[in-house]
Amino acid sequence: MRGRRKSWEVRESGVHGKGVFATRTIRAGTWIIEYTGERITHQEADLRYDDDAPGEHHTFLFAVDDTWCIDAARGGNEARFINHSCDPNCEAVHEVETGRIWICAIRTIRPGEELTYDYGFKPDGEDLDTARRKYPCRCGAANCRGTILLLEGLSS
Repeated sequence: MRGRRKSWEVRESGVHGKGVFATRTIRAGTWIIEYTGERITHQEADLRYDDDAPGEHHTFLFAVDDTWCIDAARGGNEARFINHSCDPNCEAVHEVETGRIWICAIRTIRPGEELTYDYGFKPDGEDLDTARRKYPCRCGAANCRGTILLLEGLSS
């Protein structure tokens, strides 16, 4: 994006904490921002962040593959503030050959609209009811499934 002004800004969100909002029209198919941060193993992420701790679960981890994830809390950029939605206007695109993650518009996004993507989080070894309570969704979409979990293929 050298020489171009950003098409988004970070500010308070009605969905959760901070969010990323379009400052001008972003066309479908636009690669908006790379999700950056420290690359660590899932084992290291488990040591850093306790999913079983009381209170709200909140990290800036993005799984790249079965071995690696990106911890945007360390060296990450503003992409870490893009919130989940069950009716997203963006998607995360994984460049397999480079291991990079990009957030891309899947439809035209208007100025002032919050950028969102479906986190599609997959719980690890816990029952579905517990996972749903631990990972709620606040997107407010008409099709909201009530959780940031990817429910396809999961049994309760």
